[in-house]
Amino acid sequence: MPKKSERLAALPAGLLPLLSQSQLETYYGVSTWQITKWIGEGMPVEPFAGRQRRFDLVEVAAWMAKNDPEADEIGASSDRVLAAASA
Repeated sequence: MPKKSERLAALPAGLLPLLSQSQLETYYGVSTWQITKWIGEGMPVEPFAGRQRRFDLVEVAAWMAKNDPEADEIGASSDRVLAAASA
């Protein structure tokens, strides 16, 4: 039987997975408090079954560019994410 690592498949082009809150914190290098603050300010959150939140990185990056110019410096690769999603 093949190992789990041998069954990995690449995501189709343009498809990005939803991030958990802890993954988004790591991506932007911020705390739980900061993510909660951004959600209160209108950062998009994806519906998800269960108690956790999920975030579409493309939508979050677009929201950041529109609402928080300083955060764009924190997540400098957001432009690359937007470009990859539109490709």
